[in-house]
Amino acid sequence: MKISFENPDKINGLLTMTVEESDYQEKVEKKLKDYRKKAHVPGFRPGQVPMGMIRKQMGSSVKVDEINRLLGEEMYKYIRENNIQMLGEPMPSDKQTPQDLEKEGPYTFIFDVAVAPEFTIQLSDKDKVEYLTVKVDDELIDRQVDMYASQQGHYDKVEEYDADQRDMLKGDLRQLDAEGNTLEGGITVDSASLLPQYIKVEEQKALFDGAHLGDIITFNPKKAYPDNDAEIAALLKLKKEEVAELSSDFSYQITEISRYVKAPVNQELFDRVFGEGAVANEKEFRQKVAEQIQAQLQGETDYQFLLNVRKYAEVKVGELTFPEELLKRVMKNNNKDKDDDYVEKNFAGSIRELKWHLIKEQLVAQSGIKVADEDVKETAKEAARQQFAQYGMNNVPDEYLENYADDMLKKRENIDGLLDRTIDRKLTQALKGKVKMQTKEVSLDDFNKLIREQNAQ
Repeated sequence: MKISFENPDKINGLLTMTVEESDYQEKVEKKLKDYRKKAHVPGFRPGQVPMGMIRKQMGSSVKVDEINRLLGEEMYKYIRENNIQMLGEPMPSDKQTPQDLEKEGPYTFIFDVAVAPEFTIQLSDKDKVEYLTVKVDDELIDRQVDMYASQQGHYDKVEEYDADQRDMLKGDLRQLDAEGNTLEGGITVDSASLLPQYIKVEEQKALFDGAHLGDIITFNPKKAYPDNDAEIAALLKLKKEEVAELSSDFSYQITEISRYVKAPVNQELFDRVFGEGAVANEKEFRQKVAEQIQAQLQGETDYQFLLNVRKYAEVKVGELTFPEELLKRVMKNNNKDKDDDYVEKNFAGSIRELKWHLIKEQLVAQSGIKVADEDVKETAKEAARQQFAQYGMNNVPDEYLENYADDMLKKRENIDGLLDRTIDRKLTQALKGKVKMQTKEVSLDDFNKLIREQNAQ
């Protein structure tokens, strides 16, 4: 097979492949013989069907399959061996002329190849990149302690409803007629749960202020939850369509008032959060909480640092010229289910991501980063650890994290994301030891505001 590659402008490549009969004939004959051995044709014993008949029935399709296989293998082999940094997939070129595979070869196939622009990016201690750290002050520790106290709290039964305490009510609902009497055969719900603080209309919400156990409150669900038939249906145990025309008042006799009480900050809370005996007093507890916050924020601050590296590196590299028309064809081909405007709307963002991908590839290679299976497993465990921590579970045994990580890794759709996160994690650590970090301390609120602004861009 003859292969040639032209790349006059460095980014738009033209790959020409000429297939001779000798390139594929031996494989085609072998496959046809294999078909002959397995063919079942009336009038012939297995393996005795005339080769001419097999060739007539199967020859063309086998030949086409073999040529396509050969083109794919040799194309990617050539690209790999010649270090062509291809973007996307090769596309059939407009210069391609029809090839009649029913006739004898040779056959010539021409492909357009998008090639990455040439550039070099290197970072050293001469490059200054901002690294934000979050100030773990008493206010932040107080917020975390309060969260733990809330997570470990419990409900107490009380006699009087207090809106400020966000009390939960239970009671019996009865539909009323126009005169305010219980409607015979009307809607009834026993032990209906109600959180008055979530009622949207202040006038209806105020009806519950200062209510006592046993009181009967008359309110109107339709007025309390305007334009929210789903909420009303859940309260009245009805289907959503059944409440569309409902306008009745309801009586609500309070049978229970529950008030959520936070757990006291004492040894019992310390043991629940960090394990029995891990801390002995509130001072040690707060210190442990501070360390935990720092550890939890490490991933976020490292991520922010990598975003700053990206911004810095993109400016340092400057504008890059991409084969835009060809990449638009590739993008359209990869999104055949999308409308015609999809490429135009998303192309600029795609180019920005592609530029960072190329920059990151160089930084990863320069840092000598290799990713092993155990690295990806550690990323999965860390993801599991963070998920458990969101629910206040900070002392999850390692075996549970192992099992959770194993389950994540069994799903193919998780692998690429975990691999990317692993590369980012290792690259971040490498860059922290390479560039000059300009550390800046900010509050958690300011840090979160910055993250939101960047995500919105």
